[in-house]
Amino acid sequence: MARRKIEAFSLSFLDVISCGFGAVVLFYTIISAQSGLARIEESRDLNAEANRLEQEVLEGYRQLADLRNALASTDEEKVRAEGLARQVFEKITLTQEELAKYEYDTLARRESLERLKADLKSLEEDTRRLQAAAERAQTGTQVRSVAGEGDRQYLTGLKVGGKHTLVLLDASTSMLDETLVNIIRMRNMSVDRKLRSEKWQQAIGTVDWVSAQLPAESQFQLYAFNTRAWSLVEGSDGRWLPARDSKAMGEALKKLRQTAPDGGTSLVNAFAVIGKLSPAPDNVILITDGLPTQDDKPPALKKLVDSGDREEFMQKAVRSLPKQPPPINVVLLPMEGDPAAPTYFWKLAQVTGGAFLSPPKDWP
Repeated sequence: MARRKIEAFSLSFLDVISCGFGAVVLFYTIISAQSGLARIEESRDLNAEANRLEQEVLEGYRQLADLRNALASTDEEKVRAEGLARQVFEKITLTQEELAKYEYDTLARRESLERLKADLKSLEEDTRRLQAAAERAQTGTQVRSVAGEGDRQYLTGLKVGGKHTLVLLDASTSMLDETLVNIIRMRNMSVDRKLRSEKWQQAIGTVDWVSAQLPAESQFQLYAFNTRAWSLVEGSDGRWLPARDSKAMGEALKKLRQTAPDGGTSLVNAFAVIGKLSPAPDNVILITDGLPTQDDKPPALKKLVDSGDREEFMQKAVRSLPKQPPPINVVLLPMEGDPAAPTYFWKLAQVTGGAFLSPPKDWP
C-alpha cells in the first residue's frame, strides 16, 4: 500500500488576526462609504432647503422694506390728511359762522321786507279808502257811475240808502206807453219793438240809475213783477246779493233789457217779496206807472177792470204789507186814465217813510 504524501500547511495566529482585522477594516470601509453617500444626499437636500429658506427670508426682507416704505408713505399721507382735515374743519367753521351771519342778515331783511309789505298794504288800504272817500264825495257812495243827458242827476230826492235795498219794477203791459191806445196797439207788436218802447226804456234807465246809487257795502235784490214777481238774477230768489258784485248787477240789468212788458199788474204779489227776503229789506224802491189791475189771483170772471176795482186792489196790497213796513220809495211813470194813482202812491210813501217821485219824460 502506497503511502499518502502528507503536506504540511501552517498558518500563524498573527496571520489570522491580520486577516480578520483586514476584513473588519474592509467591512467598515464599505459601511462608511454607504453612510457617506446617505449623508451627502441628506446634506444636499438640507442645503437646497436652506437655500429656499434663505430666498424666502430675502423675499421677506424685501417685502418688509416695501411695507416700511408704504407705512412711511401712509404716515406722510396721514399727516397731510390731518392737515387737510384741520383746514377743512377751519373752513367749515368759518362757513358756518358766515352762514349764521347771512341767516341773521336774511332774517333781518325778511323781517324788514315783511314790515315793508305791511306798510305797503296799509298804504294801499289808505289809498283805497281815500279813493272811496273821493268817489263818495263826487258820486255819494255809488257803486257804478250813471249820468243822464247833459250829466243831469234828476232823482236826487230818492232815498237809496240802507243795508238791504229791494227794487221792484213793474213789467206789465201798461209799461209800454203812456196812452191806452198805444198800449193796446203795442202789446200786439214784436218783442223787439216792445223792448224799444220809450216808456220801457225810461223804466230800464231808472233801474240803471238806482243801481248806481246803491251804497258800496249794501246788498240788493232786483225783482220784476206783473201778475207774479221774479228775480232778475236767476237762482237768487229769496236771498240778497252784494252791491259790489258787478257780475250779479250786470246779469240783472242784462236780463231786464231782454224782458218785454206783458200781462196785468198784481201789487200784492210784488209786496209778498218783502216777506220772502231774510233779513227783511230796510229800503224798497217801487217803479211803476199806476194802480194794480188784479189781486193776488186773476178774477174768476173775465170783466173790464174799472178805477174802483183798481183802487180796491191797491188797498188790499197796502194791507198785505208787514205791520212795520220798510220805507217804500215810489217812482211813478206817467200814464193816462189813472188819476188816483199819484194820490195812493204818495200816501204809501208818506206812511212808510219813503219818497214819492215822478221823473220827467226825458230822464235819464
